[in-house]
Amino acid sequence: MLRTRIVTAVVLLSGLLAALFYLPTLVWAGFCALICALAAWEWGGLAGWSRNARIVYGFVLGCLCFVPVFLMLVVLREARLGTTEGAVFVFLLLFLLALFLLAGFFWLLVVPLWLCRKWPLRGWATALVGIIVLVPATLIFIALRESDDVPLALLIVCALAWVADIAAYFSGRMFGGKKLAPNISPGKTWAGAIGAVIGVLVYCNVVLFVAGSGENNMSFVTAIENPLLLQLVFIGLAVWSIIGDLFESLLKRQAGVKDSSNLLPGHGGILDRVDSLVSTLTLLGFIIALKIVFS
Repeated sequence: MLRTRIVTAVVLLSGLLAALFYLPTLVWAGFCALICALAAWEWGGLAGWSRNARIVYGFVLGCLCFVPVFLMLVVLREARLGTTEGAVFVFLLLFLLALFLLAGFFWLLVVPLWLCRKWPLRGWATALVGIIVLVPATLIFIALRESDDVPLALLIVCALAWVADIAAYFSGRMFGGKKLAPNISPGKTWAGAIGAVIGVLVYCNVVLFVAGSGENNMSFVTAIENPLLLQLVFIGLAVWSIIGDLFESLLKRQAGVKDSSNLLPGHGGILDRVDSLVSTLTLLGFIIALKIVFS
């Protein structure tokens, strides 16, 4: 089992890095849309949908991720922003801003209440919540790759979620103590959560040190000029990576399953691997949208 888990992890990481550095923008968008479609298929499984409904839902969410990016690229390639293309560009920009703001408020306000009330996924709300959870995260995942000459911004955010997970695991195992959410995820402790925040804070300072050397293009980091503010942003993202993990754990517990699927040998499903990253990316998109709106 451990060997399978390690092999799968190496293959996944190698594939992700190859896609990050070598795929053209449109192909990268299609790659990310496919991942979202598979995650949506798993989401329908957690809600107990039929096979056909899950396939249709996955196709729809994949299109919701790919089509806006495709249209944006076409408009920018035409570069005629004073004509009809300009109107399309403005509409898409407003659509994306509204989507990121809606998703951000969902994670900040609705999900904590959801975890307290333990609402089940039911009816059409299941489809709507799935869109809010998966589509904005996928779109910011696509966009961050294009924010620098090399995809440092995306790697920094992904590493943030990974650091939080690893620090939480080891600090939780080392110190144990009071459970964070025993009725949702019995393995998580307050010591693990505190360890995750401390680990991300250390990681943030390493990123700041590297960015301050002037040898790397880290526009994502240097865009926030105040180091203290950047540290607060990283801590907030770390907290919501834990929230994302708990949210998916709740859905799996309600569905009576251990993993969201068996697509990834030794790791379960796609949702099992991206649960903390989804909430982190969405909150980052929310922060970026707020900055655009109020700038």
